[in-house]
Amino acid sequence: MSIDSHAAVAASPIDPDLAALAERSWDDSTHREALAELVQRGWTPCGVGDWAVAVRSPSGHLVARICPFDPAYAAFLELCRRCAGNPYLPRVALEAALDGGGTLTVLEYLPPLEAEKAAEIAERWRAVGAAAAQGEPGDPELAAVYRVAAEVDEEFRSRVPWWYGFDLNAGNVRRALDGRVVLVDVFCLDGEKLYGQVLADAAEVRRRIPEHRIRHLLEIPYIARESSPEEIAALRRAWTAPGHDG
Repeated sequence: MSIDSHAAVAASPIDPDLAALAERSWDDSTHREALAELVQRGWTPCGVGDWAVAVRSPSGHLVARICPFDPAYAAFLELCRRCAGNPYLPRVALEAALDGGGTLTVLEYLPPLEAEKAAEIAERWRAVGAAAAQGEPGDPELAAVYRVAAEVDEEFRSRVPWWYGFDLNAGNVRRALDGRVVLVDVFCLDGEKLYGQVLADAAEVRRRIPEHRIRHLLEIPYIARESSPEEIAALRRAWTAPGHDG
């Protein structure tokens, strides 16, 4: 399921930091404009991942994830919807499509979990998968997330180009303010193959993904953080080569 409009998912009573965001439409704002607006409203940058940046609300209860391009995150939101109320998944307060294929998602704030505990939960996740494959019992709530994640993975794999799948490492395990252990960003694309295809033949990327969803394909944080100036220039040349439709 893709995100086509803004929707308040779980916010009652509504947090004052969220109210103004939930009342407006975001589909005419790019990820840059959305980030600028939240910062102007007092939200503070608090994290940078491979695909998105995060800003924390003035009250500290919420975090907004702003992404220029990441089709895999729609799968994670679908997982959260199907497993609503499961303590291992975050409470989603708002999800919105942004102009050009970006997304804005507001979640409960999830600080890092202790490294040893996070590694333990990640290992338990893998054990749950192995146990489920053999029909063995395990942590029922974690097993429920794993089972639905496998279903979502199969569905998205059939229709999302350059899909990688679902997995979990210690960095995807967080702790909610109420003490719950929470899993985030369970799914991902195969970024290496996708951006390798941009360099090899960008027209193939445009053929397989609608243009309006990949307008900001080159603006993910990973490229800005990890690529050399020469690599960035090569990606831009390939993406804007004569004959493209953008």
